[in-house]
Amino acid sequence: MQSATVPVFKLYGETQHWPTPDLLHCESIPERSRLHNWHIRPHRHADLIHLLHLSVGSVTLELEGNRQSYQAPLFIVVPAMSIHGFDFSPDTQGHILTLAQPLLEHLEARLGPQTQVLYQGGAHSLGASSQRIATLVEQLNAEYRSPAPGREPLLEALITALTVEAWRLTLDRPSPSALPRHSDLAQSHLHRYQALIEEQFRQQPSVEHFATQLGVTSAHLNLLCRRLADRSALQLLHARLLLEAKRQLTYTNMTVGQVADSLGFSEPAYFTRFFKRLTGLSPRDFRRRQLA
Repeated sequence: MQSATVPVFKLYGETQHWPTPDLLHCESIPERSRLHNWHIRPHRHADLIHLLHLSVGSVTLELEGNRQSYQAPLFIVVPAMSIHGFDFSPDTQGHILTLAQPLLEHLEARLGPQTQVLYQGGAHSLGASSQRIATLVEQLNAEYRSPAPGREPLLEALITALTVEAWRLTLDRPSPSALPRHSDLAQSHLHRYQALIEEQFRQQPSVEHFATQLGVTSAHLNLLCRRLADRSALQLLHARLLLEAKRQLTYTNMTVGQVADSLGFSEPAYFTRFFKRLTGLSPRDFRRRQLA
């Protein structure tokens, strides 16, 4: 299967945009998979990482052309850009955590080499660590669904602990199905571009500026972004700006003008037009909905 024919989804099994101001999304496997008759057809994500925990049931996992069946308890890592699909048994219980690229960059800065597990796709049968991982996933799910004071640092602490547990799985029992990190030059450029966006998005550099930093032309950068991420280079930058705007409008008391200024917009009116064009809501209306 050629990757050019594989759909690029924005979220697990869908083409909708990232639906939350959080840097991670958590849901049970049955609530999404049941809608698709327990079958998620092969697809990939440009900037999302999946972590799946199966406590009950089984799955046939297709990952980069390899198809293999597994029984719970099981932990699966699906890196960004990996072509993957799932066939779950109807009795499957568990959760899927989806991490946005900015969270991956943050974890990488904090944990260093331990985050390599998030770049290596594979399925890990769980032994001694099964209960610890199950507890962390349940805590993540509970905190995600029932927001309380201190939610963001607690979610960050839990996903950090889960990443370390996943990394330990690769030390204890290297998975025969683990896949190497992508080395394709175009994918490497995309990953570097996403890292540069994370470092510089508040300054809103031009695409030409990013391309120069990467040592490619802006036309080439746009071409690889459209091919691998199904979005232009500018759209990827705007998506990061929009995510941060949603986060600040949801979790801070900053005024719309202060949010605009912090994100490099010269005028609040320009920020409002930008936000409404991408969401259909003004920043104030978005905030009111989040607080309702």
